[in-house]
Amino acid sequence: MVLGIQIAGILFGLFFIYYSFINYKKKEFTAKEFAFWAVAWVVFIIIALFPSILDPIVVYFGFFRALDVLIVSGFLFLIASAFYTYTIIRKTQKQVETIVRQLAMNRGKKK
Repeated sequence: MVLGIQIAGILFGLFFIYYSFINYKKKEFTAKEFAFWAVAWVVFIIIALFPSILDPIVVYFGFFRALDVLIVSGFLFLIASAFYTYTIIRKTQKQVETIVRQLAMNRGKKK
């Protein structure tokens, strides 16, 4: 029996597969990025349909419920993605600083 939350999870996953495809068609995602996100959303849909897949993980790590595994996994994912985003932003910031300094030096020499 499929519950309402499972239907919501399936629709959520299907929407984001479609959204990833749209971004791929707009050339905002590469083929590798689209493949990664498509696989991630398919896994999400499978877990939404068959939550008992998580039972071995629940038992192995000593959680009480599958929901606990999902919540902890979600927090770990959010922390990892925030750290990754921070490192990318810092790298971009340093590149922009370098370019701005070079432009300032070039304009200073021309005057």
